[in-house]
Amino acid sequence: MTTTGAERDADGVGNWWWWGRRRGAVLDGGLALVSAVECALEGVGSAEQASLPVPLGVLFGLAVGSVLLVRRRWPIVVVLVSIAVTPAEMGFLMGIVGLYSLAASEVPRRITALLAGMSTLAVFVVTVVRMRQDIAHADVGEPDIDPSGWYVPVVAVFMTLGLNAPPLLFGLYIGARRRLMESLRERADSLEQELSLLADRAEQRAQWARQEERTRIAREMHDVVAHRVSLMVVHAAALQAVALKDPQKAVKNAALVGDMGRQALTELREMLGVLREDAVPAAPAPVPLAAVGRAAAAAAEAAADDGPCLDALEDLCEQSRLAGAVVELVVLGDARAHPPEVERTAYRVVQEALTNVHKHAAGAEVVVRLAHRDGEVAMQVENGPCPTDAGAADVRLPSGGNGLVGMRERVLRLGGVFVAGATDAGGFRVSAVLPTVTPLSGGAAALR
Repeated sequence: MTTTGAERDADGVGNWWWWGRRRGAVLDGGLALVSAVECALEGVGSAEQASLPVPLGVLFGLAVGSVLLVRRRWPIVVVLVSIAVTPAEMGFLMGIVGLYSLAASEVPRRITALLAGMSTLAVFVVTVVRMRQDIAHADVGEPDIDPSGWYVPVVAVFMTLGLNAPPLLFGLYIGARRRLMESLRERADSLEQELSLLADRAEQRAQWARQEERTRIAREMHDVVAHRVSLMVVHAAALQAVALKDPQKAVKNAALVGDMGRQALTELREMLGVLREDAVPAAPAPVPLAAVGRAAAAAAEAAADDGPCLDALEDLCEQSRLAGAVVELVVLGDARAHPPEVERTAYRVVQEALTNVHKHAAGAEVVVRLAHRDGEVAMQVENGPCPTDAGAADVRLPSGGNGLVGMRERVLRLGGVFVAGATDAGGFRVSAVLPTVTPLSGGAAALR
């Protein structure tokens, strides 16, 4: 958008000594040349009046006029030189350009006012003296104008103001305009940097949101697939064991395997359907950054409304019982409705804990405890040691090691407490406590 000073120097713009651009150097060189010629011509008359050699006056005029070359770097020097040569009646161009350069520069205003006053006073005095000399030497019998009256001072004031005021005022205007443009340029640079930072931050937020969504989808897929498929494998192993001995039980187990497979496919289809509905169009319209936060909160709230709840725990335990496990469900406290995200997380924790029992402790007795308390809900899944009798079928279920990690992430995300570990009796215990007023629901309420 803009070009900073460092970038201008890098482009070779600042290599012309104190000039910012090449055309500035050419302009100042041309003005210095014209001023030098003017001062040289005026030096001829000054040398004759002072009874000095004419070449000396010409050289002096060339040296004085060349001072205009440094008007950008040292405008004070130019104005002082023009004031010094005012009695010699030379350097009119240098005086005008010097006042303009002084007013347009960054010199303090008190110094500018002092030098402008000195220049105005010098021009006024020289004008008064010259006009009186011209009137006194006029070849007239009886002059109509009295040099000692009001005429000479008034005319001198008008001439002085007409010579010094325009360049001074124009220089002040150009200096103010230049400072305003520099301020706008700095603001544009600052705004560009802020926009770049906002774009980077928005990209980080989008990447974080994508990562969070991937993690959430992975947890849901893991919970659905791992639990259903684990039960299917357990029932298939039982079906293989009783196929020849008890055909009726084999048929029942086969029907259960089919039902669980259909339930797993239904849940997967629902999840994929949500992903298709939330898919971004090929050419999306620009969306304000504030709307992204509102859309994310709405999506999180909508996602929290989906999924199973605590009322389905009995069916979940019944499925494990049909697979041959001994599961006892104990509910403590008065059952009450909790936020959907809390109920879904509690359900998934119990579901994953039962899946781990089928994987690592097939045939062990399991106790599922659910406690409704004031401001929180607690759940615990504890299984006894794995039986060592030869009748227990080895289903050889694979383990990815993500079950406990996923449960911990779910619970901690809602501000709860998660503990898992082996018991003294040789079993395993999974415990979790979830607050019923979660940070997520509190943030959504604040947004509403």
